[in-house]
Amino acid sequence: MIIYSPHMLKTYQSCPKKFCFQYIERVNVPRLSTPFEKGKKIHALAHYYLQGIDISKIENTLTQNERKNWKLLQANPYFQKKCYKSEFQLSCKQGNFWIGGRIDAIMQDDEKYYILDYKTGSTPQNPQYDFQTQVYLLALDKHLHGQKPIEFIYINLKTETDTVISFNSEIKPVYEKQIKKICTEINDDKIYKPNCASCMKCEYNTICSKTL
Repeated sequence: MIIYSPHMLKTYQSCPKKFCFQYIERVNVPRLSTPFEKGKKIHALAHYYLQGIDISKIENTLTQNERKNWKLLQANPYFQKKCYKSEFQLSCKQGNFWIGGRIDAIMQDDEKYYILDYKTGSTPQNPQYDFQTQVYLLALDKHLHGQKPIEFIYINLKTETDTVISFNSEIKPVYEKQIKKICTEINDDKIYKPNCASCMKCEYNTICSKTL
């Protein structure tokens, strides 16, 4: 059974050929460090902290920039709410397809649940319709069975801004339609044509050029 993650959906949308290399043929190539990889320590630290684990020894290993990001996250009002789950693997079925991913943290108060996603790099350009937003909100909605309203919060530690997306009965069918559409496209694709507009920045550029 394939569970389509937000990254898988984004990869296919940007270039079906890259999706094929990465997820069908599973070709491994060297990759440059990304903001996500640089922020792994913050994500791990946040998870331990929310689980009530002593993090003092880990805090002592932080660089100056990492310490700044950690302090910003600790001071964030959404991060200070009651933790429901952290580093939570969640999936759900949409039509004939399974979607899912690992959520940084799910917080709650008396009124709502909040999906938190910590960014040490950039927030998606169109966050309301980003596949990560859609997948996580749909999956949590299924998991909670509509107990309370849900919001998705992108916490950008670089720009020190929060981006809030509300989940409601109007946006839900839009998300479901978009997710089913791209999953169907992936499932039915037998050619995986390359998107040449993104070739120069692609780690598969060299081997892809030999297959055109």
